[in-house]
Amino acid sequence: MCCLEVRARGVDNRAVSVMQAEILRILETPDYQQEILRGADVLLSGKLIVLPTETSYAVAGVLTSAAARGALKEIRPAAGSRPFTVHVARPQDGRQFLGEPNDYALRMMRKLWPGPVGLIFEVPAEVRGEVSGRLEVPAEELYDGSTITLRCPDHPVFYDVVSRVNQPVALTAPPGGRQRVSDLEEAALGRVEMVLDAGETKFNKSSTLVRVKRDSYDVVRAGVYDQRIIDRLLKTTLLFVCSGNTCRSPMAEAIARPILAEKLKVKPEELERKGIFVTSAGAYALPGARATPQAADAVSGLGLDLSRHRARALTVELIHQADVIYTMSASHAKAVAAMSPAGADKVVPLDPDGDIEDPIGGDVALYVATANRLKSLIERRLAEITL
Repeated sequence: MCCLEVRARGVDNRAVSVMQAEILRILETPDYQQEILRGADVLLSGKLIVLPTETSYAVAGVLTSAAARGALKEIRPAAGSRPFTVHVARPQDGRQFLGEPNDYALRMMRKLWPGPVGLIFEVPAEVRGEVSGRLEVPAEELYDGSTITLRCPDHPVFYDVVSRVNQPVALTAPPGGRQRVSDLEEAALGRVEMVLDAGETKFNKSSTLVRVKRDSYDVVRAGVYDQRIIDRLLKTTLLFVCSGNTCRSPMAEAIARPILAEKLKVKPEELERKGIFVTSAGAYALPGARATPQAADAVSGLGLDLSRHRARALTVELIHQADVIYTMSASHAKAVAAMSPAGADKVVPLDPDGDIEDPIGGDVALYVATANRLKSLIERRLAEITL
């Protein structure tokens, strides 16, 4: 096999090695957006690139290109004639392959994606024919009989490239996963145009594979998530976000519980048994910090208790678990989007008319006024949703 001299580039843009493909340390380049666009252009031209997901590095190609499909098949000879796993940038992008998915299927996509989970869906024959014709891709390369496997990885580089391609993409990873670019075989590198190296992947396990049924699911292949984690992610979760998780969001969390309980005609302590979780976090929180004394005093007047509250930091996992994320200010909404672009779709400003100012440093009267405002806003917001 002939080797091509290409540059593995970092911030100084100097050539540091000779490889069969261009290796670009994408998180170090000063021209990140330009290189992301270049990667998208390579895919759109029908050529292959290596992209990171949260579980491994894999070779990517657009499925609408016969040349790309053929090259991907050559890289995965062990897969034989099995259909490709379609990878999408956003959870909602999966719907184009399914026709009219039911509420349970939509919930699976909304709650488990983006994340290390492949979902297998049953698709009606007429939908399979329509999708195959629209994309000009043979049905047997998309569907395994009556099913399709879709994946929505949780990796910013994958998202940034594939969201710009705006076409179905397939990723082919060698068996066992590849956590680093250096783990990829030379045979694979010899067939790709470029490699976007974002460092070691988050997980050193394969993605979980789940078959979605009408109102339940089966784990087909164990991976990063086990059934216990999936069950937890599928619960209904309301998340309140402020800065430090010691004033506004813990007050909101405490206030929301009895309002939700009244809405569902249960006791507040029965909410979790009903699959309803209310929690809070801080975009800049110091984990373990207690609620401020003024916040505790303010909600005690409403018959609520913050003595057991401990601050927690906002994380990608919390964002993924949440069905709706109520933010106290525009800056908190931006913090959610920065951690998880897909999570931005879940964000709802608690006050649609503006920010709820942080009462930190104020007296109890200011906290009481904030708590009363929160109660009014939460009652309004919770009246808008169906649980």
